[in-house]
Amino acid sequence: MTKSNKIDLIKEKVTIVPHDNGATYLVGPIRLPVQLEGNTVHFKWYCWLDVEQSSNSLEEILEKLPESNLASQQQSSVLVYGDFNESEDALIRMHSICHTGDIFGSKRCDCGYQLKQSMKIIVEHGSGAVFYLANHEGRGIGLFSKALAYLLQEEGLDTVEANEELGFADDTRSYDEAIRVLKNLRTKPVTVITNNPKKLSALQNSGANVLGRVPLWGDISGYNKHYLETKMEKAGHLKGGYPIE
Repeated sequence: MTKSNKIDLIKEKVTIVPHDNGATYLVGPIRLPVQLEGNTVHFKWYCWLDVEQSSNSLEEILEKLPESNLASQQQSSVLVYGDFNESEDALIRMHSICHTGDIFGSKRCDCGYQLKQSMKIIVEHGSGAVFYLANHEGRGIGLFSKALAYLLQEEGLDTVEANEELGFADDTRSYDEAIRVLKNLRTKPVTVITNNPKKLSALQNSGANVLGRVPLWGDISGYNKHYLETKMEKAGHLKGGYPIE
C-alpha cells in the first residue's frame, strides 16, 4: 500500500472545523486504554491543531508536518468516555495543563488530583470528556514563566501576585478552541466539573448547552491551602464539595 493510500484510510477521522481566523483540525477518535486506579478504562482520544489558513487541505497540512516542529509547541486534546455524542447527560472537564501537578504529582496545587478525579467521576457517571488544554500552563503564562512565579511565591507572593509581578495578567487563558471542539463532538447538554466561574461563563457565553456545575475540591494540605484560598479570594473560585478548613 502506498503512502497516499494509507493517508486515505485516516481521512475520515480528521474533521476540519472552520472559524473566523482559520480552522481547527480535529483528529480522532483513537482507542486509548488508560490505567485508572488499578483498572484499565477505555477512552476515545482526540487531538487538535489550530491553523490560521482555513483553506489548507489535509494534504497540505500533512506535507508541512515534518518541518512544522510541533514537538516544540503545545497541542491540546480531549479524552472522551462513553457515548458522549448522544447520551442525555454528560460531564465535561476543561483541564488546564499543569506540568508539575499532572506529571510530577506536585502538592503545591491540586491540579493532578483534579485531573484524575475528573476522569474517575466521568467513568462512574458513564459519559463525559476531559479537555486537556495544553497552552494553559500557569494560567496562560507558560512553564518557564511559571517556574519564575514559583520562585516569587517562595519569597512571599501569592499565586496571583507572582504572575502580576512578572508583568502578566493573572489569567490569560482562552477556551475558544476547546469550545469549538466541544460543539463539534456534542450538541446536547453538558454539566461542567469546575470550581472556576470563568470557565463556566466562557462556556455559557459561547452558546454551549450548559446544564450546571459539579464542584471539585480535594487533596487539600498545608502545601496548597494558601494557593487554594487565594483562588477563592482573588479569582472567585466557587466553594462547594470538600470544605477548606
